[in-house]
Amino acid sequence: MDNLCCFSSVYSQVVGGRSSCSSGKGRSHQGPVKYGFSLVKGKANHPMEDFHVAKFVHSQGHELGLFAIYDGHLGDSVPAYLQKHLLPNILKDEEFWTDPNRSISKAYERTDQAILSHSPDLGRGGSTAVTAILINGHKLWIANVGDSRAVLSRRGQAVQMSIDHEPNTERGSIEDRGGFVSNMPGDVARVNGQLAVSRAFGDKNLKTHLRSDPDVRSSDVGSETDVLILASDGLWKKDKRPA
Repeated sequence: MDNLCCFSSVYSQVVGGRSSCSSGKGRSHQGPVKYGFSLVKGKANHPMEDFHVAKFVHSQGHELGLFAIYDGHLGDSVPAYLQKHLLPNILKDEEFWTDPNRSISKAYERTDQAILSHSPDLGRGGSTAVTAILINGHKLWIANVGDSRAVLSRRGQAVQMSIDHEPNTERGSIEDRGGFVSNMPGDVARVNGQLAVSRAFGDKNLKTHLRSDPDVRSSDVGSETDVLILASDGLWKKDKRPA
């Protein structure tokens, strides 16, 4: 592996990810892995609602690459909370080093419960999430809730490492929880005619009809690995619409 470039790119309602700059880069101190991020604001009139994480840290003798995109809606309080708490909640779980899959799933659920318990302070909004944890430059763990994606290039071939959680594809789960899927108003399927994703953090008013459990996938990183891209739906979808 010459290098793996983890590039966190957001293209929607973004102005700097509450960061001091709109782009940046860094690299591993123990290997050839490099990363960069670019944040671009779309045409929405309301303040930015998207946040990111891109950094390397050391924990228990291991180097961890931590990368994330949090695409908020109806305010920036929930994605800001995720930026501060979600990845730390994963890493402090006692099972992380023995069962990362289980730890990631538990941390996503616990973090959502914490957000709901703080709803008077965090408001009625919500957020999608896609996270990537690179362990010692060789093992990659990807998780997501909502429609922000992770795509890995391996020998020039794109491999989607996340699953878009959309109302039409998870209609059964929504209806089993007492909700409904409607394309009104507009032509985009929405939970109860409001939210264009079927899984999200927060969204207290819709939570009984939504899920917050992530899809989790892993991949070995080696010489055949080219690049990993994390991005909100504004990069991937030509028919970009508000969540």
